[in-house]
Amino acid sequence: MNSRTFALVALFLVQLLYGLNYTFAKNVMNGNFIKPFGFVLLRVIGATALFWLMGCVFKSEKIERKDFITIFFAAVFGVGINMLLFLKGLELTSPIHASVIMTITPVIIMILSIFFLNEKLTKLKIGGILLAFCGGILLTALGKSDRVGDNVLLGNIFIFINAISYSIYVIIVKRLTAKYHPFTFIKWLFLFGLILVLPFGYTETAEVDWNSFSPYIWCSVLFVIIGATFGTYFLNPLALKSLKASTVGVFIYLQPVIAGVFAILMGADNIDSVKIMAMCLIFSGVYLVTKKPKASS
Repeated sequence: MNSRTFALVALFLVQLLYGLNYTFAKNVMNGNFIKPFGFVLLRVIGATALFWLMGCVFKSEKIERKDFITIFFAAVFGVGINMLLFLKGLELTSPIHASVIMTITPVIIMILSIFFLNEKLTKLKIGGILLAFCGGILLTALGKSDRVGDNVLLGNIFIFINAISYSIYVIIVKRLTAKYHPFTFIKWLFLFGLILVLPFGYTETAEVDWNSFSPYIWCSVLFVIIGATFGTYFLNPLALKSLKASTVGVFIYLQPVIAGVFAILMGADNIDSVKIMAMCLIFSGVYLVTKKPKASS
């Protein structure tokens, strides 16, 4: 298997893990087993421990002192803001809403690339950006949830800010993977992230009643920590090492499909006309943004 094929397989696995994560994480939080910030802290503690254990097995390169600043900012956007707002937002909205809004990520990456990577802005991309954001606004303004206690508007806003934060993280990590192997910096990324989320999640983690967990809840928690945190953050930088950041962003298309099907099968969500319309607008927008312009003859 060549490096590009491996990277594409890794990307698919990342989206599969993220897609299943929406339902597992929401069931744990909405069942009042673990509150969002406490869940974030558990995710980061588990992943940090696993990455540092892995660091004992794989020899890593020496990191230049100045690059620790870059890793710290990657932790701010990729672990701190990203995870805290994602789980808090998911607690308040539905799995399908959250996964559809996350598909705006390639559009945000494109906008950031225009400002920071000198990407050219075309009429096609402007149209795509407007379509995608119209879809996000539609879903945020008109989206509803059948669950009592959900606040779809606030939850969707949190997920949207999380998508912006994750997009910034992807661009920062792309620069790191161009210089280091992911095994070199990922353990430091999570160590910094652990320091960042500890003040937010300590109290909620201390309140967890571990004896109330059923086997399903234990499996859900372990999946979120090992699969949707350690697994995704392990595979994503490996994919970024061989692929463009924009290609990584496009694969997020798979998330609402996987998340939607799984959530419906598990009875955690349902599909309606607003979700379908928003999905079509966002998918069309992302398609236009990522479409390569025809070469002029």
